[in-house]
Amino acid sequence: MDIFKSLIVWFIGICFVIVTFPVNLIIWVLALPFDRNRALIHWFLMHESLFLSFLIPIWTIHIEGREKAMKGTIYVIISNHQSVLDILLVNCLRYKFKWISKIENFNVPVIGWYLKMAQYIVVDRGNEESKIEMLEKSYNCLKKGISILMFPEGTRSLNNEIGFFKRGAFQLALQAGVPILPVLIDGTGGILPKHGLVFGSGHQIRIKVLDQVNPADFGTDNPDDLAKQFSSLMTTRLVELRAQNSPR
Repeated sequence: MDIFKSLIVWFIGICFVIVTFPVNLIIWVLALPFDRNRALIHWFLMHESLFLSFLIPIWTIHIEGREKAMKGTIYVIISNHQSVLDILLVNCLRYKFKWISKIENFNVPVIGWYLKMAQYIVVDRGNEESKIEMLEKSYNCLKKGISILMFPEGTRSLNNEIGFFKRGAFQLALQAGVPILPVLIDGTGGILPKHGLVFGSGHQIRIKVLDQVNPADFGTDNPDDLAKQFSSLMTTRLVELRAQNSPR
């Protein structure tokens, strides 16, 4: 049954991409002369992600706290990472931001084209120069009024729990003096785990935006300490989220 269900989901996803890619390409070309930051193509990708997420019939998505991102405020947005589905589902928040994406994603047909069209920021995790360049580009985006979104774990969790947070996102927030907006996502790892292609039996996905944390409340100027604080905070909130939605 899971294999049959997975074939249906992959079929829907592939058909959706085939239909929408030419439209997005035309929009991107027409917008090139006046859309320097590629905000228009990002807007379309967000809304297409939302449509596709609710089109797929095997899950139910619950979004809470989207309004906590205050209009006009620039953030470093962080999210935990359970599955490749997280990229699609975090897009459903429809915030204005640039993704930080590993270089491997830019080499994937169609997906990589979208990343380049939207001018998202690439990082080669094994290359220190690439990490420095990523931080510089991200800092420039923040100064231009564009939020940054990244997974501070750097990779998907194997057990659906929150892992070690790397320092990059927190270094950015400290340098730019912008608040951090934490986003929790749960349920995706049970549906499509790391390295998996077959969709499992999990059907409930929850996305919860937590309260922003302002620079004045960081309590440290050390990015490693800040990473530990947010890892602890999000771990606690994930436990609470699961307890809140567990069967009584």
